[in-house]
Amino acid sequence: MDLRVFLSVIIPTRNRADYLEDALESILVQTLKPEFYEVIVIDNGSVDNTRGIVDKLNLQHENRIKYIFEEEPGLHVGRHRGAKEAKGEILVYADDDIIASQEWLSAIQNAFKDPEVVLVGGKILPKWEGQIPEWINLFKSKVEWGWTIGYLSLLDFGDETKIISPGYVYGCNYSIRKTVLFECGGFHPDGMPQELIQYRGDGETALSRVIKGRGYKSLYEPKASVFHWVPSERLSVDYFCRRAFNQGISDSYTEIRAKYGLSNIFSQPSNQTPFPIWKNIKKMIRFFLFWKSNKASHKHPIVRRVNKAYAEGKSFHRKKAEQDPELLKYILKENYFL
Repeated sequence: MDLRVFLSVIIPTRNRADYLEDALESILVQTLKPEFYEVIVIDNGSVDNTRGIVDKLNLQHENRIKYIFEEEPGLHVGRHRGAKEAKGEILVYADDDIIASQEWLSAIQNAFKDPEVVLVGGKILPKWEGQIPEWINLFKSKVEWGWTIGYLSLLDFGDETKIISPGYVYGCNYSIRKTVLFECGGFHPDGMPQELIQYRGDGETALSRVIKGRGYKSLYEPKASVFHWVPSERLSVDYFCRRAFNQGISDSYTEIRAKYGLSNIFSQPSNQTPFPIWKNIKKMIRFFLFWKSNKASHKHPIVRRVNKAYAEGKSFHRKKAEQDPELLKYILKENYFL
């Protein structure tokens, strides 16, 4: 019996034609045979050469890319439009600035042979475009399975397949069963044009929380790896401050929804404790030791500056929500499907 499933690779994009071309090139030359996957580009309002890049690659690759223009802004809009257009039972979400390893899709397809697996992620390794500042290590976190730099969406949990918390399946390398995406309420708002930044939400984080609450299995598959471009502009304190400001908005959004009782409307917690008590105690001990060893870094002036930007983002969003009834109504939507 052939357990291989059909994959739909979905790439929302906006004005990133140069990066998009490299991403698509890497996805079109996978070891997985073309009959097992499709590639969908959701153009979320680009005014650059995005359409031209897709047309050029389609001439070279027998029209294998499906191009869809979606004028409504928002990363979540592009993600949901892609899901509705997709033929596959597995939705493979990728950012427009990744370079996929050649085994990426084969590894994802193989991971979903286990019917209990609903979410798959993998390594997200840096492709540096500039000199790496030493202070970057201040933002490198050690977790149970490996390390992450959240503000750059980088992650490496080693070379073994393992069950992980769904919160560590990052949006630039996020593969999910289509049925589960719709069952669990879909994505919340995420990336927005700067003039609409108050409409930002907590993206795939909320979806991952629902998956965790239901006790579904999330898998880290090291061969499902991508490289993520880190341009020199992102290797600046100013960028980290902007990223922290946006994270403050996202966390404010989460807290407002929780305040109104919307934090777990799609969750169905099981009667079983998700983890044995002794495992929770071990996690608490590891967290305390990590916090103690990194306590000094919180006093670093760069970290303080970034933390200040985070607090400002939270405050900005709270005030906007208090002053704008339409924004509050938007924040409290049950779901954001088109």
